[in-house]
Amino acid sequence: MEYFAGVSEALRLTFVQIMIISFLSVGIFLVGMYINLKKWGMGSTGYGQAPSKSIMAFPKTLMYQMNEHAHVHNQSVLTTFVLDILFQRRILRRSPLRWFMHFTIFVGWMTLFAMSGAMFFVEMVHMIGEKVGYAESLPWFMIPETFRGLLSLPNDIFSYILLIGIIIAIYRRLFVAKAREATIAYDSVLLIGLTVITVTGFIADGIRNGTFWGMGLHNELAPPAALFHVIISLLFCIAYIPFSKYIHIIAIPLALLANKGGE
Repeated sequence: MEYFAGVSEALRLTFVQIMIISFLSVGIFLVGMYINLKKWGMGSTGYGQAPSKSIMAFPKTLMYQMNEHAHVHNQSVLTTFVLDILFQRRILRRSPLRWFMHFTIFVGWMTLFAMSGAMFFVEMVHMIGEKVGYAESLPWFMIPETFRGLLSLPNDIFSYILLIGIIIAIYRRLFVAKAREATIAYDSVLLIGLTVITVTGFIADGIRNGTFWGMGLHNELAPPAALFHVIISLLFCIAYIPFSKYIHIIAIPLALLANKGGE
């Protein structure tokens, strides 16, 4: 999972491919978000009508998109952000197990995403430094191999945290009657996608480091395994967000902030 740019160690062409797919994924994401912002700007009764003249109208109407009967609270933005968005106390009040599942997936996924972004930044700075001649003057922690080593342990920890959340989600969808009956295609696609990305990340890391997750596969398979993991991660977790149930990771926090938290 830490390979976002690291696979370029073996294949420089691979890094170029990842950059192309990255820009493509971000482009698709921005187009999808623009469509959603236009839709939100119409208000809860505006579907099918002409788009709003301004996409900036959406904060005023988004909370009604999420909950027609929502009412504004007087909670501070900081309290809403920490307790309702980061800590997800609304879910905790309804179901501790469901909260633990959501929280482990949220914390695991967002931390891994942040570390991948940091690794990508270090790789880019070092690569540019090699081109213009200042790479040797970079601080020790900005060396890709060193920085990757620093991320190794937290990468493993948060990968397992994410895996725990996914296992709980799969269990609920298969064996908890209420959750199973409420499962729709959107839920299945989301869960399958998360599972595939997580498992391929473990396999790619296992091949590279020779752990049991690598299933004894030869180390030469590490770059293509990492490339496959990165491609599906970019397409599923960036490009696909505006067109899937993933949009709730953006829409719900915005709705909570617009509604100033609360129930």
